[in-house]
Amino acid sequence: MAAFIVRRLALTLPVVWIVVTLVFSLIHLVPGDPVAQMLGEGAAVTQVEAMRHDLGLDQPLLTQYRTYMAGLLRGNMGQSFRNQEPVTTAIKRRYPATIELALAAALFSVLIAIPFGVVSAIRRGRAADQIIGFVSLLGVSLPNFALGPMMILLFSITFGLLPVSGRGDFSHLVLPSVTMGAALAAITTRMVRGSMLEEIRQDYVRTARAKGLNERIVILRHAFRNGLIPVITILGLQMGALLAGAIITELIFSWPGLGSLTFQAISARDYPLAQGCFLVIALSYILINLVTDILYSLVDPRIRYD
Repeated sequence: MAAFIVRRLALTLPVVWIVVTLVFSLIHLVPGDPVAQMLGEGAAVTQVEAMRHDLGLDQPLLTQYRTYMAGLLRGNMGQSFRNQEPVTTAIKRRYPATIELALAAALFSVLIAIPFGVVSAIRRGRAADQIIGFVSLLGVSLPNFALGPMMILLFSITFGLLPVSGRGDFSHLVLPSVTMGAALAAITTRMVRGSMLEEIRQDYVRTARAKGLNERIVILRHAFRNGLIPVITILGLQMGALLAGAIITELIFSWPGLGSLTFQAISARDYPLAQGCFLVIALSYILINLVTDILYSLVDPRIRYD
């Protein structure tokens, strides 16, 4: 297992380099001048040129790229143009909020998807299966930017049960986590259902039933465990998507996380901060995929990474 982890980490280095290079290139191609945004249109030419020199923006793009990569190799992501603070500090302050939101959304989706998916599979074609299928389709069809305002209007403004925005106690976490986790819950429910339908048709399930085992033991201990591999795959992929796709939800609920920080950095043409945010998101994807592969061997002992 240790050798597998080392190999995977070694293979991620070219991926990280490609991501950093693409982000650096694309963000410098976006129209707009960060100096003009900070100083305003009425700033004197000498003042603009002086700030461009201080920020290193008057250097050739290739020189700026070499300087940025050299800093990354030393663990330095640079300094934010707008806030004049290290990018690492800004990300450390915001990233825990995004992790908290993503974990809450993933937990909500799992708590909904697993029982619904199992019930839908064992009640295939019946009323319960049809209702769960309809709810799953509804969850996939409603995007975050539509579901979030609807939930605010219903639960915050109409009934006054939950706060509208901000980060605080558990009540502040409910609406954004449900908004983010609804689509994942719907997708995972369909995945659990399909995986369970495939497993309960297998010979080992029929053999377990023929031995007189309790139906609950047959479903949960045998069929469900063997059907977890595709479920773990989709959860691992979607967990990375939750971290990267939290921008809309964080903006709707004014959640002080990495998503809203990324949006602010792009809007302000804050190159170092935007590059740092994208780099952290990419590394999160890689780490989650690695953890997903390790979970495979824990769920199914037949899988080994030698």
